[in-house]
Amino acid sequence: MRYPITLVLGLVLVCFSTSLFSQEFKADIDFRDRFEFRHGFNNLFPDGADPAAFVRQRARLNLDFISEHVDLKFAIQDISTWGDTRQILPQDENNSLMLFQAWARIKFNPNWSLKLGRQVISYDDQRILGGLDWAMQGRFHDAALARYQKDGFKADVAVTFNQQGERVFDTDFPIIGFFSYKSMQFLHMTKTWENTTGSFLFLNNGFQSLTGPDNDIAEGVFYRQTTGAFVNSKPGNWIMEGFAYYQSGEAEAGVDLSAYDIGFQGSYKPGSVLYGAGFEILSGTDQEGESKNKSFFPLYGTNHKFNGFMDYFYVGNHANNVGLNDVFARVVIPTGERANLLVKAHYFGANAELTGGADAYLGTEIDAVYTLNFFKFATLNVGYSHMFASDSMSLIKGGTTNDNNNYWAWAMIKINPTLLRHQWTPD
Repeated sequence: MRYPITLVLGLVLVCFSTSLFSQEFKADIDFRDRFEFRHGFNNLFPDGADPAAFVRQRARLNLDFISEHVDLKFAIQDISTWGDTRQILPQDENNSLMLFQAWARIKFNPNWSLKLGRQVISYDDQRILGGLDWAMQGRFHDAALARYQKDGFKADVAVTFNQQGERVFDTDFPIIGFFSYKSMQFLHMTKTWENTTGSFLFLNNGFQSLTGPDNDIAEGVFYRQTTGAFVNSKPGNWIMEGFAYYQSGEAEAGVDLSAYDIGFQGSYKPGSVLYGAGFEILSGTDQEGESKNKSFFPLYGTNHKFNGFMDYFYVGNHANNVGLNDVFARVVIPTGERANLLVKAHYFGANAELTGGADAYLGTEIDAVYTLNFFKFATLNVGYSHMFASDSMSLIKGGTTNDNNNYWAWAMIKINPTLLRHQWTPD
């Protein structure tokens, strides 16, 4: 779908035409190019294969309008791979231009507001609901979100209802993409004290049950609930975070679900160097002999942030699997006034039983990321990761052996300048 420049200009004109109540209009760019070399990224590298290499690009324009009673945001983006459109074509054959955000917030008073439209929904450490900014396309939801906030307390209630388009009858939702939901409702509450923030989440997802040889026959809706809490505390030189979530309902139509996810990490920065360690336990289902599904899935979070940067777990994969025990440690070392080096190590194990009583140890991953801030709105990141997979890793990765080296290297430049900012004082 194409979004012509006239639509962008139209929003700008609306903003200026309502300047009687306006306070600020801002336009900014989010541009990034990322080169990746993949030799075992996301899965074990198979025999006889060649590594992948490519450059992926995001070009996003954000327009924000803030006023006394209404806020507006409009964001369009082009996501492409270098070379994905042939030379001298009169149009982009991959149709990569898309609407990323388009929402309005109505502010009834200082405490109550209502946000409607396509929006990023992100909370806490982004484990369950996050913006997924690592992915060039990001993550958004089409939702209505009501908010109450006062004296360090905030409560959000949101509802969604998804359809492919206008309908004359029926409300079937035949999209079967990874965890594409028909409906979602959630309550998220946050309370902030002096050095601590705590939150509670209840989320209910409805998924269309589809049957038939082509998954084109609707057979009702099944529901999954996710309930839990998150705490962040910053006493002195410490930063401590912990969470616990429980999933119930149905993993798929007719299959009961009972799963959990608990995690904790602490960081200590006595001087210029930051040290950290933690763990995460996501329950899983035994590969043999389980009637109930016990596999937790973190749904709509920024999963690339967790369980290693090579995305072996819960990034479009590892659903309804043996779960994961992840123990990790990290250090962030400054390498200059505007640069630092992150080194992180993960020890991975299966949470549930593997076939034939195989060893639960899955592998060890080492991640390293160098960050250099050229100046205020331009950053360079360079990364390298290596997965030292065990024999048991092949049991959850489609039978691919672990005989080959599995590594991933990347480099990314991000440029985020503010193009225009104009403020008015209401009359």
